[in-house]
Amino acid sequence: MTFSIVGYDPRTKDLGVAVESKFPAVGAVVPFAQAGIGAIATQAWANTSYGPRGLGMMKRGMTPSQVGKALTAKDRGREKRQVGIVDAKGRSSSFTGGECDEWAGHLVGKHYACQGNILASGQVVKAMALAFEQAQGDLPAKLLSALGAGQAAGGDRRGQQSAALIVVRAKGGYEGHNDRWIDLRVDDHARPIEELTRIFHIWDLTMLTREDPKNTVDITADVAAYLQRYLAQVGAYDGPLNGTWDAQSEQALESWMGVENLENKIRKDGKLWGSVWRYIREGAR
Repeated sequence: MTFSIVGYDPRTKDLGVAVESKFPAVGAVVPFAQAGIGAIATQAWANTSYGPRGLGMMKRGMTPSQVGKALTAKDRGREKRQVGIVDAKGRSSSFTGGECDEWAGHLVGKHYACQGNILASGQVVKAMALAFEQAQGDLPAKLLSALGAGQAAGGDRRGQQSAALIVVRAKGGYEGHNDRWIDLRVDDHARPIEELTRIFHIWDLTMLTREDPKNTVDITADVAAYLQRYLAQVGAYDGPLNGTWDAQSEQALESWMGVENLENKIRKDGKLWGSVWRYIREGAR
């Protein structure tokens, strides 16, 4: 009833899971991840204890293959289970029990594992694997690409209902207090992957600084004047509209960004992130 992918990015060291299913709130059941340790997807007749137990085993130094064998060895329901695992070294493994509903199976590659059950065909996991390998960008981009490719290849043969994306990195959560860099869910929707992608773009715009470091805009006199006019229009600034970027103007921008949930993108170097500049320009139309 589910297809998922667990993945690792050797450049950023991020770990994550993307999943879709004809099942409500699949994000509450399938994905588990811990920065610096690994990521796990437990599905089919899911055993949710696989998540925390498996992460604990990897923390103690076991490989994904060893973890998969240990989790399923004494589980009387293992033939109805599926589990995909990747660790913080990029090693991966997957298990599909012999009693999972057809089509059921998995595909393991470098830095990822795809698995699914009650799928249209085996082409679903093949399409996911190819998309992950060929997609440009960072881990969330690759995971979402794989999820979309799986659906395009037929996906869950019963239809769609929910989807989730988790990507963890050390101190990647809000204000650095946890590792939940990205933790998004669509619990019930006619087109959950498209909706998950839409929500991800909102999260990316407001909370993430994953864009190219070169993608910035200098606050020149012309840009400063534009910002002052915009901030005045939205009631965040009552100073002169003279294009001089002074302390009052900077404070007004920072206060407005906090209200708009853009506080993670505040800069102190006389520049704006390109995404913030687009947000402002679009809001001014």
